[in-house]
Amino acid sequence: MHYFIKLNIISMLYAVVIWFPLELILNTYRISRWLSSEVNDVQKWMIGIIIVELIVGSILIINLSKRWLTERKANFWTLVLWIPYFILLIYHCAVLFPVTNEGDTPSPVTGLFLIGGFIVYAVYILILNAASITKEAA
Repeated sequence: MHYFIKLNIISMLYAVVIWFPLELILNTYRISRWLSSEVNDVQKWMIGIIIVELIVGSILIINLSKRWLTERKANFWTLVLWIPYFILLIYHCAVLFPVTNEGDTPSPVTGLFLIGGFIVYAVYILILNAASITKEAA
C-alpha cells in the first residue's frame, strides 16, 4: 500500500511539472494585463521560470523515484497515472480563475501545440523513469 501511495505522489508531481508551465503559457495575456507590463517582457520571464521549474522538477522526481520507488516495472504506470491529476489541476484552475475577458483566451492553434507537448511529455516521463530505475554503479 505504501508503494501505491508513493507511486501516486510521483505521478502527481509529474502532473504539476507539466501543469505549471502550461498555465503560464495559456495565461500569458492575463498575466501581462495583471502586471501591467508588455507581453514580450512577460514571455521572457516565463521562459526563465519554465526552464528553472523543469530542471528542479526533474531533479526532484528523479531523486524521489530513486529513494521511494524500487526497481519495478510498475514504476512505468506513472506514464498513465499523471493524466487524472493533470485533468484535476486544469479543472480546478478553470473553476477558480474563469476567463472573464475575451482577450485573455489563447489562440486556437495553441491546442495543436499542446497535443504535441503531451506526446513529448510522455517520452520525457519514460526517460525519467528509465533514469530513476537504473542501478547505480558501485
